[in-house]
Amino acid sequence: MSTAIQSKQRGTKTRSTLSALRKEGFIPSVVYGYNTESTPIAVKERDLLSNLREHGRNGVIKLEVDGKQLNVVLNDYQENALNGEIRHADFLAINMTEELEVDVTVNLVGQSIGEKEGGVLQQPNHDVKIKVKPAEIPEGFDVDISGLQIGETILVGDIRSKSKFEILNDDDYALVLVSAPRTEEELEEDNLPNAESSPELVGENQGDSDED
Repeated sequence: MSTAIQSKQRGTKTRSTLSALRKEGFIPSVVYGYNTESTPIAVKERDLLSNLREHGRNGVIKLEVDGKQLNVVLNDYQENALNGEIRHADFLAINMTEELEVDVTVNLVGQSIGEKEGGVLQQPNHDVKIKVKPAEIPEGFDVDISGLQIGETILVGDIRSKSKFEILNDDDYALVLVSAPRTEEELEEDNLPNAESSPELVGENQGDSDED
């Protein structure tokens, strides 16, 4: 369980107020959810980042709000596209006895047979949505790919019965596949000029001329 993060309530949402909070090292945030009214707060950025490093994106956080400790998860956040700083965070208060729906990163375990034979490993989707109690949220979802051959795909339907978690994605949700290596002919074709984009030759379609 994460150590408690202190928060302070904030009032107005003017740009100058939010900028002042960020300059002081705070992240403007909001907490809502189980037995909790939506409340605008601010948390220290260093405290949140330290917690995320220790417990991961899906870790349960103890958040102190107005003297009361809440169990929360980081439901959403906004980042600065240039420097990666967290600009805003949404905390969801949870009931530790009830299951949550969370997205968990898919970890590929092993090296596939197809990859060893020259195939190209592809991972169309990098996470799965599972239903799980907060205290049992895993850091990642492991998928063994060691038996995967060229031309084969692992879908959620292939692993659903083997998983100890309830997976909410459809059976045809693709996790990983191994495609055949490209032939030299295919690579050469990619380098050929596109005939459709070639400039029209002078004198072309002269058969349409008005001259007899």
